[in-house]
Amino acid sequence: MTTPKHIFNSHSPSEVPPSARERGPYSAHHAIKGDYNGWILLLIILVVLGGAALLFAQNVAAKGKPSIQYQVSTLPSLGGTSSGGNSINNQSWAAGYSRMPNRDRHAILWRNSALTDLGTLGGPNSSVTWNVKNTAGIIVGISQTADPQLLGESWSSANFYSTPHNVGYINLGFVWQQGQMRGLPNFPGGNNGFATGANNLGQVVGWAENGVHDPSCCCTQVLQFRPAMWTLGPPDQIHTLPLIPGDTSGAATAINDNGQIVGISGTCDQAVGRHTAKHAVLWENGMAIEIGPFPAEWWNTPTAINQHGDVVGFAGDSAFVDGDILHAFKWTREDGIRPLRPLKGRTPQHVDSEAYGINEAGQVVGVSCDAGQTDCRAVIWDHGAYPIDLNDFKGSYSGVLLLARDINDKGEITGRALDPATGALIVYLAVPVD
Repeated sequence: MTTPKHIFNSHSPSEVPPSARERGPYSAHHAIKGDYNGWILLLIILVVLGGAALLFAQNVAAKGKPSIQYQVSTLPSLGGTSSGGNSINNQSWAAGYSRMPNRDRHAILWRNSALTDLGTLGGPNSSVTWNVKNTAGIIVGISQTADPQLLGESWSSANFYSTPHNVGYINLGFVWQQGQMRGLPNFPGGNNGFATGANNLGQVVGWAENGVHDPSCCCTQVLQFRPAMWTLGPPDQIHTLPLIPGDTSGAATAINDNGQIVGISGTCDQAVGRHTAKHAVLWENGMAIEIGPFPAEWWNTPTAINQHGDVVGFAGDSAFVDGDILHAFKWTREDGIRPLRPLKGRTPQHVDSEAYGINEAGQVVGVSCDAGQTDCRAVIWDHGAYPIDLNDFKGSYSGVLLLARDINDKGEITGRALDPATGALIVYLAVPVD
């Protein structure tokens, strides 16, 4: 399960400013009747209207732009040309990956801007790919082992690693605690797994193969995979989460401290989404609850859930089965699905939006792109249907903020930026300032 937004271009015009507010219907002609009282009435009306207009303008400005700026810095890398920040918790720990000069990538943890290489499970590559969020010191992700793939499967690693070693090795979901990485068990008969999120109760979610050869699997995928929840030990134990009736495969993507889990349910397909994400799902009290409705039966993917149970993610477009165009959403129990639109006023026009992270204040971060993905920008939806381009509030930072992957309760954001001097993709940390 992945997003198709891999290549970004920094060359685009700035957003067109909003038009001025139209003048109201009141004038001296309406107020004056030719006597002194008319002038008093006019004065009162002008004072009231002037105050109302000022208040309206202030409210519009407050809703259109955040009241804060960001101090943005670049986080260190392993020396390659591509890194990504995918998670940030309330301790300001950022996690993601960094590519080495030989193109292999390792899972990385940044604390106080210092880099910790989390290593691998014996293979060339590892990565933290989703927003992990907990403050218990648990980092989870995916890592290759030294063992070759037994059935020739690419698994999800083909989309999260770089060539030439992105395929050919067994992958496991990993847990990193107290300086040590360990692999998580799969379902009986399965070879590959993937861990996405962990809460403060020692519960980890993701997906893992079982031993069922499924004819609905596509491309190089052979075995079914099921949404998984691991309780950390020792020993670590894997538990299956129910699918929507009639479905055969699925994945869990995020968990909160209330044990609420979100993810997808569908057919085996590619093991990266598409028809596997036929249904967006909330697991609660042992039951699979479908989130929706959505216009398409593919790519309907929750990416994050906060402690209130608010969910964000992206949904498929009925005209684009391969996910070329996606649409961000926010779901709450009170309001159901609410679309999160792309940026307005862009040239070329933005039509794609994807939400990746949400904090307890309900701020949502993600990306907005044009149809050709030549212009993609890191954005924040701050309680509105339309986002704000974070590049407009990055201060003197020279990089182009391409993608916002997570936000913590302090409002700190991490993601991926383009270094215009070198062309490298780099990790940024954006800290709000007064």
